[in-house]
Amino acid sequence: MSVSRRLTRRAADDDAMSLRRVNVAILVLLAVAFLIIVQRNLLNLNDFLRSENPDAVPGMILPFESEFSPELRPDLVRTGEMIPVVITAAEERLGAVVAAMNSVYQNSKANIVFNIVTMNDTVDHLKVWMTKTKLNNVKHKIIIFEPQLLNGKITKNPQKLDSVKPLTFARFYMPVFIPDAEKAIYLDDDIIVQGDIQELFDTSLKSGHAAAFSDDCDSASAKGIVRGAGNQNNYIGFLDFKKEAIKKLGMRANTCSFNPGVIVANLTEWKRQNITNQLEHWMELNAQEDLYSKTLAESITTPPLLIVFYKHHSSIDPMWHVRHLGATGAGNRYSPQFVKAAKLLHWNGHYKPWSRTSSFTEVWDKWYIQDPMRKFHPVRKHAGDK
Repeated sequence: MSVSRRLTRRAADDDAMSLRRVNVAILVLLAVAFLIIVQRNLLNLNDFLRSENPDAVPGMILPFESEFSPELRPDLVRTGEMIPVVITAAEERLGAVVAAMNSVYQNSKANIVFNIVTMNDTVDHLKVWMTKTKLNNVKHKIIIFEPQLLNGKITKNPQKLDSVKPLTFARFYMPVFIPDAEKAIYLDDDIIVQGDIQELFDTSLKSGHAAAFSDDCDSASAKGIVRGAGNQNNYIGFLDFKKEAIKKLGMRANTCSFNPGVIVANLTEWKRQNITNQLEHWMELNAQEDLYSKTLAESITTPPLLIVFYKHHSSIDPMWHVRHLGATGAGNRYSPQFVKAAKLLHWNGHYKPWSRTSSFTEVWDKWYIQDPMRKFHPVRKHAGDK
């Protein structure tokens, strides 16, 4: 074979090899493009399935699950620092939660996100109330609380079980519900906010303090006499100072107590000090040794908080927690002018504005939104209420 023929064949072979390489490269690119298209379609399908069944994928580590509300319309988006508000939603008190959230939202332009802690059997009812009323544009996250979390931490005494409401302990677990938040507000459901919640959120906490509360000696609202319990504004009203575990703490029995129905929490400090673990320790010890006062008339969530935060908490402005509106004689204790000037009203006590006879129900009525499912109905026993 001549040299020219060999060169020609070699050139042809080189061209064929180059063509094959080009073809392989094209096939690889096509395969990559195909995979990208498949991935995008799968992601779109996943998003679709989530939108169709948002409960299918839990949003938080068990035992808690969460769901975020849809994005707000651009014209309704609030700007500024996010203010996380934690509030509980028991089925029999959903109307209270709705009124509380409505009052908070309507009286502020702040960027509020409600973290609503509830039970599995209440979620559907709550969702309807949040989506079928004017609360449908309120940023919120629904968090499911698992009562198994309290195993071994609450009493097994059948005579006391009626007073144990699992959701009342939700405030102990705020860093779990909102792990990325540095600061948060906890609110009981029997409150109405008349001021701008931004002001409460801006409460200054002293260095090293994980929470701020309203001291029970800070204003006229603190001097309540609870039937069967005497003066309920000091530590002896909540703890049994005859028990050795309480004696060892060296706390003064006449120390002014505080009300945990409103909490401004520094969650960074809360986590650093392992506050939740400390609270659980005292819950477990009480279940074993019965450390609480026998005359205790208030929530059993208060005593462990009193122990853990003994002389180590900041204070909330008294006008941001005017309380005992649910106690006997509240209508005589407060003038209408004072109630109107208060930034936050708290109906702690036996008489709630949506149930039995209570004072200043007209204030609560202003913020209540009727239940679209018609399950919750405010019950009034005095003339003039509709």
